[in-house]
Amino acid sequence: METASRFLSYGMIGGSRNSFIGVVQRKAIALDGTAVLKAGCFSRNAETNRQTGEELGLAEERIYGNYREMAEREAGRSDKVDFAVVVTQNASHFEIARTFLQAGFNVSCDKPLTISSVQAEELAALARQKDLLFCVTYTKTGYPLVKQAREMIAHGDIGEVKFVQGEYLQDWLAVAEQKSGDTKLPLWRVDPKQAGESNCLADIGTHLENLVLYMTGLKLRAVCARLDTFGKSGGSLDDNATVLVEYENGARGVYWSSQIAYGNDNALRFRILGSKGSIEWDQENPNSMSVTYFDKPKAIISRGRDALYPLAQSFCRIPAGHPEGTFEAFSNIYKAFTHAILKRKAGEPLTAADMDYPHVEAGVDGVHFVEKCLESTRNGSVWVKF
Repeated sequence: METASRFLSYGMIGGSRNSFIGVVQRKAIALDGTAVLKAGCFSRNAETNRQTGEELGLAEERIYGNYREMAEREAGRSDKVDFAVVVTQNASHFEIARTFLQAGFNVSCDKPLTISSVQAEELAALARQKDLLFCVTYTKTGYPLVKQAREMIAHGDIGEVKFVQGEYLQDWLAVAEQKSGDTKLPLWRVDPKQAGESNCLADIGTHLENLVLYMTGLKLRAVCARLDTFGKSGGSLDDNATVLVEYENGARGVYWSSQIAYGNDNALRFRILGSKGSIEWDQENPNSMSVTYFDKPKAIISRGRDALYPLAQSFCRIPAGHPEGTFEAFSNIYKAFTHAILKRKAGEPLTAADMDYPHVEAGVDGVHFVEKCLESTRNGSVWVKF
């Protein structure tokens, strides 16, 4: 994936000096050196906002007091930023992303895209109307072996997909109950006013939905969900979710996401069972993937040692045995996104390979998934069709 010898600039909304995801995304974008932070509105707290901008080396006039001012003033600059990165709390994504789209900016937004499908669909329609690129940072699709799984399935290596099992387990909310005074824990996620109607499913369960869609191309036909609130962290939103799924091709599956599963830091795993074989991958061991065929011993594919399909290989960064993790996965999302913006600026046509990042439509799918699961739960965990 060759890029022209030009650089992009970007602005960030949210992601102050003490944030998690904003800091991660800035570092990930910097890995390839194709985009430089030039503007930002990092916090509603004026002092924190100023300190963050100064620490990041921004010019004083490009540290903005609010996102509306930022969009308006950047749009009027001859050196305006090429894209805006939204890393605020869930409930604010829609208004911020819409404002920057209306001002003519490409947008990258953290997931979930919005807190309602009506909002999500409006953003998708606006991006199409304005002919702007829109990325939703479903990071897990950036791992080289996730891309390898996608290529293997597309090439028919494991046959027709029959069943999918995915789990994403954390224990931070269980820990939060023991550390009620820990201000570093993102307890806003259990507040409906800031997070929307779902916590666990919207936060990490949507990664499972997106991963399966990305790897298999399968579309959901129906879900049967149970969203639980077991903890006492002060919120009313789910901290555990179990979802049975049916796909349009007749395949079945089950997703389990939990943030109260003691002993699990960030345990994302999937198994994809096909008519000729199966694939298994674990995010906490991202450099290897297990593949089994009916007539062969189980094999371990190693990123860096073994030859991958060309697209997957193009996202590998360092030699075998050196783990590639979250920063690299995030960076791979932005590698594709910024490359597409560079080609668009040069007036060059975009290919399917250029567009290998989560589009706004993936964000729309994630919001629909959450809403259908909520509907199922409220009606006694019945099957709900899409």
